[in-house]
Amino acid sequence: MTDQLKNEYDVVVAGGGAAGLSGALMLGRARRSVLVIDAGTPRNAPAEAVHGFLSRDGINPAELLKTGRAEIEGYGGQVVPGEAVAAAREGERFSVTLADGRQVFARRLLVTTGLVDELPEVAGLRERWGHDVLHCPYCHGWEVRDQALGVLGGGPMALHQTLLLRQWSADVTLFSHTAAPPSGDEAEQLAARSIKVVPGEVESLEIVDDHLTGVRLHDGTVVARQALLVATRLMARSALLTTLGLETTAHPMGVGEYIASDEAGLTAVPGVWVAGNVTDLIAQVSGAVAGGAFAGAAINADLITEDTRLAVETHRERNHD
Repeated sequence: MTDQLKNEYDVVVAGGGAAGLSGALMLGRARRSVLVIDAGTPRNAPAEAVHGFLSRDGINPAELLKTGRAEIEGYGGQVVPGEAVAAAREGERFSVTLADGRQVFARRLLVTTGLVDELPEVAGLRERWGHDVLHCPYCHGWEVRDQALGVLGGGPMALHQTLLLRQWSADVTLFSHTAAPPSGDEAEQLAARSIKVVPGEVESLEIVDDHLTGVRLHDGTVVARQALLVATRLMARSALLTTLGLETTAHPMGVGEYIASDEAGLTAVPGVWVAGNVTDLIAQVSGAVAGGAFAGAAINADLITEDTRLAVETHRERNHD
């Protein structure tokens, strides 16, 4: 597939992850001209496999995207490497500017730029991220079942995550980290599930032979653990959308910021849709795929409405003559 861009497309998709490719696939099958601009920085790149995705459980993330790109190109869609850095409405269409200076136009935009995980400042977290430092039990809990597991506290979801992780192992420890240790009903719930609580701030992770072996506190104490669940701050990659006047909204659960949209992904800017983690912070890959497909279908329906309106105007002009 050529990287040579056409001047205009029905739809430009900014973001080549699961949501963007899914939306492009739906649009390609609807015989729309579609361009996917892929920055090549998927959130799940460090992970070895995608889990919980029916018929694709265990597939490598890169392989999933490679398959998706080939499917889109099979329907005439175009996927090019690059980053969309700015967009603006120009009359009845949008201009999209890439980081390398190229510019294309589109009747509609679908933005699926995902999110960024902001990790706590603990030495070793980033290095082990996606391996034995995890963010989602549903994504990776099975792979660490029955191991010695930990939860890094300090965030609004710490208790929920700790009780959740107990489903995969009987050996779970909550590190209160920057927060006060749980008390009252919360402490009772943890005790009832035989979950240990370790007070004190976490300083670093102990890594031996490229594996997590323990969690070190500021006082030097090391608690042996084989995997650690960490709640990151989830921040939508919103720079492109900001150029269109859209701003992020604080998530009601306090986990980060996202771009608001209606149930089909339409934003407050007419003609601009979003899908995947940029608008649904807790969506797994399967949810992102569904969101992308839903948005793609909604965009096609919107274009049909416009095509019909234009056809009616032309029809009336001809009859009037």
